[in-house]
Amino acid sequence: MAFRLKLVPAETNIDFFRVQWLTFGLSIVLIVLSIGIVAVKGLNFGVDFLGGTTIRTESTTPVDVGAYRDALQPLDLGDVTITEVNDPGFRDDQHVAQVRIGAREGEEAVTPEVITEVEAALQAVDPAIVFAAVESVGPKVSGELIWWAIIAVTAGSVGILIYIWMRFEWQMAVGTVAAMLHDVIVTLGIWSLFGLKFDLSIVAALLTILGYSVNDTVVIFDRLRENLAKYKTMPLREMMNLTANETLSRTVMTASTTLISLIVLIVWGGDVIRGFVFAMILGVLLGTYSTLYMAKNIVLFLGVDRGDKPKKSASEFADVEA
Repeated sequence: MAFRLKLVPAETNIDFFRVQWLTFGLSIVLIVLSIGIVAVKGLNFGVDFLGGTTIRTESTTPVDVGAYRDALQPLDLGDVTITEVNDPGFRDDQHVAQVRIGAREGEEAVTPEVITEVEAALQAVDPAIVFAAVESVGPKVSGELIWWAIIAVTAGSVGILIYIWMRFEWQMAVGTVAAMLHDVIVTLGIWSLFGLKFDLSIVAALLTILGYSVNDTVVIFDRLRENLAKYKTMPLREMMNLTANETLSRTVMTASTTLISLIVLIVWGGDVIRGFVFAMILGVLLGTYSTLYMAKNIVLFLGVDRGDKPKKSASEFADVEA
């Protein structure tokens, strides 16, 4: 007999609404706190958004951040951030640092001459140092990237809202989008709280989180729609609990397998993708939570029309398929 791994029992009877005001209230508090933190602290934008130059250094000798900073002090640079990069995949004699230099006030970008001076100053501290990569972004381009990032996330949310409305009911569309925005806003709040670097890879992670969250929610709502036709007299709250329990195995299995892959990437994938992967891990955890405890709550609050209605016409998007 083939072995089948089961992370949850074949049949469960969990009451997901038993503490609905606590879970839903927690979500609202997290959203409000996240918005407040971002408003007060802002985001630690990377060079992609602020403009400036990032120099990645490698050396066979240990990184001395203090010595690097002292060497750059006389150069009259803009904001300078020096961080040592650690990765399990590095060799024992591979020491990596990242030097981020903001453009000076009144200048469009860090000039090649300044970059040459920075490299010379660092080589005076450590003759074995090499410069693995130099990335520069001008402030005009970075400003456009911020707006395009906002447009991308907004357009993704609106598109998903329209699709869910056509595919299911408007109440489910509202619940789905609210859950997605919960995931994105809380992720941004965590990013702001800990001052993690926010660059284009994190924008890509946020868009991926939107897709993951809506996929998980749609599976539950699709089963709910089937149950609405099957159990015409069952109370909506009881039916939604039944639906969540029927799809719980799939929800847990999907989240678990995704997290396994992400954990492998965050440990051995290298520092270049670590921010993206960490955002994805947050998204999977938050997406699973919001699907089970937020999206369904909103649908329950709004109610669903359970009257016997004739089949919708094509103009009502009844036959739109995934």
